[in-house]
Amino acid sequence: MVKIVIFDSGFGSLSIIKPIQKAMKSNIIYFADQKNFPYGKKSKSQLTTIITKTIRLLEKKFEPDLIVMGSNTPSLLVGINKKNLVKVLPPIKKAAKISMTGNVAILATNAVVKSKTLSEYVRKNRLPKHINLKKIDATKLVGLVEHGKFLEDRKLCEKTVLKVLFEPFSRTNIDVAMLSSTHLPFLLPFLKKQFPNITFVDPGKEVAQKVKKIVARKQSKINTMQIFTSSDPKKFQKYLLQIGIKKNVSVLC
Repeated sequence: MVKIVIFDSGFGSLSIIKPIQKAMKSNIIYFADQKNFPYGKKSKSQLTTIITKTIRLLEKKFEPDLIVMGSNTPSLLVGINKKNLVKVLPPIKKAAKISMTGNVAILATNAVVKSKTLSEYVRKNRLPKHINLKKIDATKLVGLVEHGKFLEDRKLCEKTVLKVLFEPFSRTNIDVAMLSSTHLPFLLPFLKKQFPNITFVDPGKEVAQKVKKIVARKQSKINTMQIFTSSDPKKFQKYLLQIGIKKNVSVLC
């Protein structure tokens, strides 16, 4: 049975579990490091310390075949490279390929938007010259997901989505936007409603294919899942039930 550990600062990377389970059968262990939420407001030094400790803890506790660093922020900002580590990176080439106007947006945390690392990542991908990339701080949108507002307060979500995105989308004629934070796919119903003419690209499928390529030979017979948090298991379990995940949540710290 292949054992895959996925971790994030909270709710976010649950969005990539379904694509992985669709691509292959596996035993998934999900760790929501809510004690350290949000990753996007940590310094690079703080984040490196947190992620290093987290990976060591997960390796010692579970001995996984593969670890998925579910958050886009440390995937870009923390320079940890291991054979059994998969990062979630902006699907920038796919976004550029499907854009008709050449105006593409990347929705990410404040730390990522302001980082030199993102600029370097863009340069390395050598996008066509006609592509104009707009970086948008989506920290407030990430918060809507992590604090359960996308489940409990639709009006607030609609208002916040418009407030954050309307002006930058309209001014630069964006037609494709990357949901670089794994929290953001949970807001797709609101995003599609407010911006029906924009294509939103979810990194989940790309991550699932990377995972499958690495561990396909160890594919399990059935999908199983365990969920852990570093904070309040009852609160996290409440949100899980509201999105149809009926799993007990245990504390890991």
